[in-house]
Amino acid sequence: MDPRKILRALEKGVETSEKLGIKTSIAIVDVSGVQLGLVRMDGSFSVSPLFAFTKATTSATLGFPTSTLAQYAGEGKPYNGIDNMDSGKFTTIAGGVPVMFDGKLFAGVGVGGASDVNQDEQIAKSVAEALA
Repeated sequence: MDPRKILRALEKGVETSEKLGIKTSIAIVDVSGVQLGLVRMDGSFSVSPLFAFTKATTSATLGFPTSTLAQYAGEGKPYNGIDNMDSGKFTTIAGGVPVMFDGKLFAGVGVGGASDVNQDEQIAKSVAEALA
């Protein structure tokens, strides 16, 4: 992926965060969970990069938003216990979205830092749109 496109997408996420009046961290990973880009806004929570990376990895490897994962993660469901797998590399917390191109999964975006995870997801979607 073109690094300039990654930078522009991260910039879009920062702009969206600023419009919402919040400080976040934004991560972009490839389908293997390899980090392609990360930004942490001044004043964001120190743990927000970890949240962003975990959300991005979950969406990039599974191919769907983390906000929809919780419904499949309960007892007797196919992803039960996923947030305890692989040393916590996966999460059911909203704020991670997959990035599709020509109908194929090619990356994931994760955002951490908002007190309302719906805002994290909104920002992640703006980044994903900038990448696609």
